[in-house]
Amino acid sequence: AISFRTMPGLIFKRTCKALQIPVVRQKFRSKEEAQRVLDNCLKNGQPTGCQVGVYYLTYFPKEYRFHFNAHNIIVFGKEEDNYLISDPVMEDFTTLSSYELERVRFAKGMLAPKGQLYYPKATKSFDEKLLQSAIQSGIKRNVRDMLHIPGNVAGVSGINYTANKIRKLRDKLGVKQAGLYLAQLVRMQEEIGTGGGGFRFIYAAFLQQAHQYVANDNLLKISEQFTQSGDLWRSAAVQASGIYKGRITAQSDFNEMANYLDEIAMLEKNAFKNLSQIKWNN
Repeated sequence: AISFRTMPGLIFKRTCKALQIPVVRQKFRSKEEAQRVLDNCLKNGQPTGCQVGVYYLTYFPKEYRFHFNAHNIIVFGKEEDNYLISDPVMEDFTTLSSYELERVRFAKGMLAPKGQLYYPKATKSFDEKLLQSAIQSGIKRNVRDMLHIPGNVAGVSGINYTANKIRKLRDKLGVKQAGLYLAQLVRMQEEIGTGGGGFRFIYAAFLQQAHQYVANDNLLKISEQFTQSGDLWRSAAVQASGIYKGRITAQSDFNEMANYLDEIAMLEKNAFKNLSQIKWNN
């Protein structure tokens, strides 16, 4: 494994719990019943989340397809036999035919979706106090997960652990195989998986928006740290791409990528420590 993350869907589940949003979830044995329920949701104007397998998503480039069955998409409409899809990996809306959607909703293997769909039971408004509480609990959980998980393979310690592995990769595997490993890391961190620069930029934006509800200017300062971290993750990805493509293959090039990750770990450790010291006005 090259990254550790929460189980798929857990962030959505925790968010709904924190904001007291009831969610309807259904799994199916029958493909026909799964389509009927989805179509009924769409007829009622209800955008619906679906758990799907990645491998047969026809709108994904081939290099993005692998056997992972816990990807999530939103189906928000239907035109004749085509479903309108919002996928977080894609920049624009896309479509799947009824057969294509059925195929990915009932993909086989580990974490098989079993046609799972989900949607909010009802729309609701939020008062400021509830949002403040959700922001606080979410930040505290992230601080715990990044700073205080035992062992050295997750959180900030995991970034240092990966850096040390990268320094040894060239001698252990050879340039070509090591390049393939780094290409997979970039794919999972920056293109289709969870982590890397994009998610740091998202978290920086979250802290900026959190400042609208929690009037603590430290949130804005820490947001800048995560933006800086995101830039470094992107620089590390560029370095890895150069190694994979054979443009830079010396041991010093592997060391440079590892140095990026060590710098990221130090920066994020300080950022999360700063978050842990925020005084919440409850």
